[in-house]
Amino acid sequence: MPGDHRVNERIRVETVRLIDHEGNQRGVTTSKEALALARSLDLDLVEIAPTAQPPVCRIMDYGKFKFDEAQKAKESRRKTQNVGVKEMKYRPKIGPGDFDTKTRLVEKFLTEGHKVKVTIMFRGRESAHPELGKKILDRLVERLVDVAKVESAAKLDGRNMIMVLGPDKKSKPKADAVKEKTEVPTETAPTVLAAETQEESNNAKDED
Repeated sequence: MPGDHRVNERIRVETVRLIDHEGNQRGVTTSKEALALARSLDLDLVEIAPTAQPPVCRIMDYGKFKFDEAQKAKESRRKTQNVGVKEMKYRPKIGPGDFDTKTRLVEKFLTEGHKVKVTIMFRGRESAHPELGKKILDRLVERLVDVAKVESAAKLDGRNMIMVLGPDKKSKPKADAVKEKTEVPTETAPTVLAAETQEESNNAKDED
């Protein structure tokens, strides 16, 4: 983490193993000589491996280093916070339009890297027919087969049925390549036949 390193005069040991500002190994030298070299370059001497014997120090721009480390930590936190579990609720008697709209949102969440908790909400006598909810979930899985994998199979939870989907990026190009190999263009056969007919005609003329 930024700020955890000993820098310049805070480095108290007598000798260090030095890496210069270009990444070259300078070997073991006194900390005073290493600091003097860093100062001559208008840079800092930073202890990067304090537990090594002797500790490893590097000459660098410590302000830039701290900034870069802070940006990396910030980006890591942003990704961790943004990727989570979304929820989408369906009804057993949902109409085709609502089903398509909700399913597109589920697909969007999945392609963004989120997991999606899908909940089928039963009301009244609908709870006596869990197969209706299972049918909706099966349709959903079939629709999202290219982007989703079932991480938690459908199960009843009180008056609801719940399933959890996770991102699953399948390789479409491979499937397309196989399709291209197995499909024969309709123009191929007539073209070959025409070529063979022309060749036979030329042979007949030669014989005459």
